Amino acid sequence: MAVQRTEEAETASLFDRIGAFLCDHRLDATPHNYAFAYYLISEPKSPVARAVEALTDGGVRLTQPEVDAMNLEVQALGKPGAAKKVDGLVAQTQMQVEGFADMVIAMRAETADFGRDLAESAAAMSRSTDRDAGSIAAAQLAQITATMIARVRTAEARLETVTREASELREKLEEARDNARRDPLTDLPNRRAFEEAYAAQAAAGATLCVAVCDVDHFKSVNDRFGHAVGDRVLKAIGEALCQSCPQHLVARYGGEEFAILFTGVGVKDARKLMEAALVMVSTKRYRLRESDAPLGAITFSAGLTHADNDELLGTAFHRADRLLYAAKSAGRNRLFMG
Repeated sequence: MAVQRTEEAETASLFDRIGAFLCDHRLDATPHNYAFAYYLISEPKSPVARAVEALTDGGVRLTQPEVDAMNLEVQALGKPGAAKKVDGLVAQTQMQVEGFADMVIAMRAETADFGRDLAESAAAMSRSTDRDAGSIAAAQLAQITATMIARVRTAEARLETVTREASELREKLEEARDNARRDPLTDLPNRRAFEEAYAAQAAAGATLCVAVCDVDHFKSVNDRFGHAVGDRVLKAIGEALCQSCPQHLVARYGGEEFAILFTGVGVKDARKLMEAALVMVSTKRYRLRESDAPLGAITFSAGLTHADNDELLGTAFHRADRLLYAAKSAGRNRLFMG
């Protein structure tokens, strides 16, 4: 009886945790969302759960498209023989390297055999005083040379094939590496790419500023018009930030939050670029594509800060994030700098 009560308590706790997750991220209680939340809670050390933990660090909410995309990964993990694309490419690379090494070893052995046979034939010709014996040795030499030429041509064809395959595989690896650092919705660099860029620029000693932006009242856009319209709003905000901050890295950090890494400019110049972005977004009149009805004003709030080269991204980001929420508390559609 005690065991039954324990199991019932664990089940109730699981339901509560799933409900809290859906509530925290403002996700609808659909079967897909429920299954996704159940997987995260029951498999806390899985790659997907770790990715969600990193993505939502600092209170960032997941969006429905992000959940849908990661749900595909969860479903793939449950299929027999499913493998990560990058892992498959790495395995192909390993096989190709091993095949190339085998080919080089075989060519080296064939060249050694050719050299030995050639030396023996040449020695036989030099020792022979018999014209017929010399002719036989010369014929053997010609045969050995013809055989080696055929082998060289075969090796060249194999080498050309391997080189072409290596080039194609390199392109696939570059594409996979780029996809791992790019947000699928906005096509902007993602959080991982932003963190890597910050680390590289800080190590290079560049002047750095970090801005954190959040779309104002984004939930109401999704609630009133649906997630498809919300997705278009996120794309529009991303495009506006890129246009206003050229030569600087604009990333979708998670949910409705964007981050900008300003490199080589001080905080005053970065502020001018951010203020231009605020004006560009707030003055544009958005309309529903289907009905041409006005969507209403879309704005965002932002926090901007200078980052020292020896400062961890988390420290600078947290400071900019506090400034962002101060800007929201002060009325939204504004930038706070500190």
